[in-house]
Amino acid sequence: MKILVVEDDNSIAQAVAATLAQQQHCLVDIALDGQEGWELATAFSYDLILLDVMLPKLDGMSLCRQLRQKGDRIPILMLTAKDSSSDKVVGLDAGADDYVVKPFDFAELIARVRALLRRGSAALPPVLEWGELRLDPSNCEATYGQQVLQLTPKEYALLELFLRNPRRTFSRSAIVDRLWDLEDPPQEDTIKSYIKSLRHKLKTVGAPCDLIETVYGLGYRLKPLESKSSHPQATASDLSEMQQEVLSVVVKFREVFTAGIGDRLAVLEQAVEALCRGKLDDTLQKQAVREAHKLAGALGSFGFAPASHLAQEMECLLEAKNSARSTSCLRLCQLLEELEKQIQQPPDKADLGKLFLN
Repeated sequence: MKILVVEDDNSIAQAVAATLAQQQHCLVDIALDGQEGWELATAFSYDLILLDVMLPKLDGMSLCRQLRQKGDRIPILMLTAKDSSSDKVVGLDAGADDYVVKPFDFAELIARVRALLRRGSAALPPVLEWGELRLDPSNCEATYGQQVLQLTPKEYALLELFLRNPRRTFSRSAIVDRLWDLEDPPQEDTIKSYIKSLRHKLKTVGAPCDLIETVYGLGYRLKPLESKSSHPQATASDLSEMQQEVLSVVVKFREVFTAGIGDRLAVLEQAVEALCRGKLDDTLQKQAVREAHKLAGALGSFGFAPASHLAQEMECLLEAKNSARSTSCLRLCQLLEELEKQIQQPPDKADLGKLFLN
């Protein structure tokens, strides 16, 4: 599966991409602004888009509307730090399929992604089946009969592509487009090697040697079943089995996030100082509101729940810069000082644990 993440907070984008790649064997492209997201979404085929609302150059709502206006029905999962019902309505009206509020639970995000991928693939069941061949995306396990297939990540992705599109023929170039990123595309002959290896592994566990058949001049597909198609049964996904692995990804990118947080705090410090002197212009105000908004979402997602609440309060006060300025200045100074203290401390283990509780 190929997913586009449009998120200008690079630490969040990288953490989401790594989690999806590790847990779902997804290929993930990242766009750091709305215009880049638009260019990638219109140039390449994706199975899902994770789209932040507040983006530079082109905001998420506008990007979503533009994609829908051009007739693109790709599933879109909106990400935002705003939790009001009106914001959700606007996002859904713009054409989004689902809405996740920052700070989000990484395990829940994976479950939402899986649900949208099933919905976007003609309501495919949780377990994909073609005859005796079965693939369970919830634990990334493929079997034929009762035997488990030992697949490399690319072989798994190739098999999943066929199973999610069981009656479609894929050319080599189409497979490259769906399973490789933009910076490292293989030669088309490489696809022949992966097809050969996958066929060999399928044959080893008892599958017909032509289960993946060649349609000469067109590409590859799953061989049509001779008997009636199977009737898949839904199985419940068990996110608890993933929690430790997901946590390791979150911890890794939390360190990247905290390493670059100084620049964001500097913007907030500059804005608070300017507000207290009565010289906060609109440009700096908008920049500070944006940074506070982004911090609120990222801090909560990375286990800094108290700091996230502080950033949310700062966002509200900075948006209303002209109301009770003296009171706002005092409170903003207190919030900024406390925020800096909270970030210097390691996140509470209980807060990290809450990332994985339903």
